[in-house]
Amino acid sequence: MSPEPSRLAIVGAGNIAGPYAEDIVGYEHLALAGIADIDPARAEALAAKHNVRAYASLDEVLADPAVDLVVNLTIHHAHYAVSRQIIEAGKHVYSEKPLATSYAEARELVDLAERHGVRLGASPFTYMGEAQQTAWKTLRERNIGPVRLAYAEVNWGRIESWHPNPGPFYEVGALWDVGVYPLTMLTTLFGPARQISSYGKLLYPQRVTKEDIPFSISTPDFVVSMIELANGTLVRLTTNFYVKTTQQHSGIELHGDGGSLHLASWQSFDAWVGYADFGKPFADVPHVRPAPPQTAWGRGVAEMAQAMQEDRPHRATGKQAAHIVEILEGASTSMRTGHPVAITSSFDAIAPLEWAA
Repeated sequence: MSPEPSRLAIVGAGNIAGPYAEDIVGYEHLALAGIADIDPARAEALAAKHNVRAYASLDEVLADPAVDLVVNLTIHHAHYAVSRQIIEAGKHVYSEKPLATSYAEARELVDLAERHGVRLGASPFTYMGEAQQTAWKTLRERNIGPVRLAYAEVNWGRIESWHPNPGPFYEVGALWDVGVYPLTMLTTLFGPARQISSYGKLLYPQRVTKEDIPFSISTPDFVVSMIELANGTLVRLTTNFYVKTTQQHSGIELHGDGGSLHLASWQSFDAWVGYADFGKPFADVPHVRPAPPQTAWGRGVAEMAQAMQEDRPHRATGKQAAHIVEILEGASTSMRTGHPVAITSSFDAIAPLEWAA
């Protein structure tokens, strides 16, 4: 007999909550109980769309004994405080990225979850996509040799051109908001980082919102980082909130002694994957299974809930998310001091998904 669905609530009904909710309701082992937000109207609108409860507050969510898991989709700087409150209430939590805005806080959440006996999961989960899992399987099966060099491009454009509330994104900066995606993908493939050197610059400080309201930013909107992984792979990561993604500069390239692998997007599940033996042209690599045309935003939550039901470790762990926060914090320190910064944390190795093993 199938286990009862895991009942979850979403906290934070902003721009990304709609895609999360839309995907979550498609999983048989998940049941969306309701939505909460500091703006009751936003919570009510999204709750009405899915015929679920609009909670008046986070406290009301945590007081509901039917809720097993809370999905934290609040703004970046609220992630730590909200996740901590959820953990202290004895409920499992899955947080959007970053897990926290300092490594000390991220590590505290990991330790707190362990003490309370609850699960802590976190985005990014996009390495669970069909294209990403295909690239990983190709890496394991082709004669690429040791991967000595990885290029990762994050040309994320100008947030104000599409997002109704760009301020929090510019406050944390491009590296913290979207650099986390390839960092999580690459550490999933190759293991933890051990050193980072970063350079950042403010390219375009004067911005205008979609409502034609001028605003200015002070966090670097362009960052180049060199990351040395423990296995010896050297990563060059370019991240910005200025250039829109182009065909020429996108995704992740992996270069080894025997060949190269190109994943055209670290986010899109239907992205192109190509492989080339050394000195040869790239050829298409078919996906291991048909991919959805858009990112399945609930997949990380669904995998975590399934792991809970099967009593096994989940993949998108708080420990890896905390390691990513240490990398990001190291980048900020390196930009400020002009020196490389050592990374000391680690996390358990992650297994490919069963359908791509």
